[in-house]
Amino acid sequence: MHTIDPGDSFTTWRDAARRLLAGGVPPDQVLWEKEAGLFTGLAEEPARYDLSGSPTPSVPRAFVGLAENVACHRDPARWALLYRLLWRLTRDGGRHLLALASDDDVVRARRMEKAVRREIHKMHAFVRFRKLGEDDSGRERFAAWFEPDHFIVEAAAPFFRKRFANMDWSILTPRGCAHWNGGELAFSAGIDRDPFDGADSLEDAWRTYYRSIFNPARLKTRAMQAEMPRRYWKNLPEAGIIDELVRTSQPRARDMIAAPPRPLRREPRNAYLDQLRELSQAPSCALPPPGTPRDEIARLLVACRQCPLWERATRAVPGEGPADAPIMIVGEQPGDREDLEGRPFIGPAGQLLGRAMAEAGIDRDGAYLTNAVKHFKWTARGKQRLHQKPDAAAIDACKPWLLAELSSIAPRVLILLGATAARSLLGPGRRITRDRGLVDAPQLARRVILTVHPSHLLRLPDRAGAAAEFERFVADLRLAGSPDESVPAPPAD
Repeated sequence: MHTIDPGDSFTTWRDAARRLLAGGVPPDQVLWEKEAGLFTGLAEEPARYDLSGSPTPSVPRAFVGLAENVACHRDPARWALLYRLLWRLTRDGGRHLLALASDDDVVRARRMEKAVRREIHKMHAFVRFRKLGEDDSGRERFAAWFEPDHFIVEAAAPFFRKRFANMDWSILTPRGCAHWNGGELAFSAGIDRDPFDGADSLEDAWRTYYRSIFNPARLKTRAMQAEMPRRYWKNLPEAGIIDELVRTSQPRARDMIAAPPRPLRREPRNAYLDQLRELSQAPSCALPPPGTPRDEIARLLVACRQCPLWERATRAVPGEGPADAPIMIVGEQPGDREDLEGRPFIGPAGQLLGRAMAEAGIDRDGAYLTNAVKHFKWTARGKQRLHQKPDAAAIDACKPWLLAELSSIAPRVLILLGATAARSLLGPGRRITRDRGLVDAPQLARRVILTVHPSHLLRLPDRAGAAAEFERFVADLRLAGSPDESVPAPPAD
């Protein structure tokens, strides 16, 4: 009998299973000990195997994914189950074992996999961060407490790394802890109990948010409890107001039905703010509301999922510059460097823009720089990530963020670089070759300038032509002039 303790490590079990399989050790000759802890290593085995000439047989790819999920289950018998499946898969005629829906081992493994997947989903939905403070650079630090049924922390953590990449955080659980410092995702052993006492400022924000999205006319209590089981409530700040919201839902719904329609309140503001208000109220884009401060826009942008670009990007890239900048410059989208570092216009095109701004007499540090699309769209070529032009859906999905920045900054001069920026704020049909220069768009800013994107200049093959185009680009930027100058009339079409 071979006694092995893989702890809760799939890698440890896999390495041991490979050796056992290569040594021809059947499942009934292996005793998989109960887990001793999260990071228990492989125990000393009482037998050694001669692996010469005994390569490990291949297994279906579907088994690898199934095994990784089952390995996260809390059942101590999972390791024996997985090795039994592995043994049967590598025997004659066993390669299609996973397709047998009536097989007891397969049924049991599928149930474990389903339970683990459900628990990962619940962790993604019900982790609530508390703000612990900020470091010397102003980077915020957060922590959360969660009590999962299974060993899912490592499987669930990449979701939080991607969604909250701009802040340092820790997720503490009895079954392992995850830590992110902005550059590295690390794991440590679990802790026994919730280390936090009392509430923090974010809990009021959670309750306010939950009240705002609660619709009493669509309340289905059983469905709500199925999606939000009561065992999670003790760690949810909003749980304390659920009973109140349920209790008052019927009277509130009746009041909503009986209330007369309210006239739309319009303030004497620019047209682009009205457009932002309409977009922010649309079901497909709940963020950001009009009047959102610039710093808050950058914080909210991290969680934007309005188009698929976020899935492959490292992070969303907000604008950068003074809150009272007189000049706002809008480009297309972040490039490779911007995506990695989280700042706009720091790549080759941004360096060329900086040189042109200097020649045009524009202080780069005094201007607000941003992009029409906030996530990097790219395609792989070897190890390189090559820029891809964003489509209309991505431009429209990002438009509320750009309008919110425009509302917050309220620049006197707006410079649009390239067709993507033009389409976002001026609408489709604009052509750089025809409309280049001053544009009549007083609803956006006192002076609006449309010109090429500096990346266009980098792609020009002819050096003499590129130099001439650069001078023309500088001349376009000079149209910004002094923000206090009167606005010249745009050229006639």
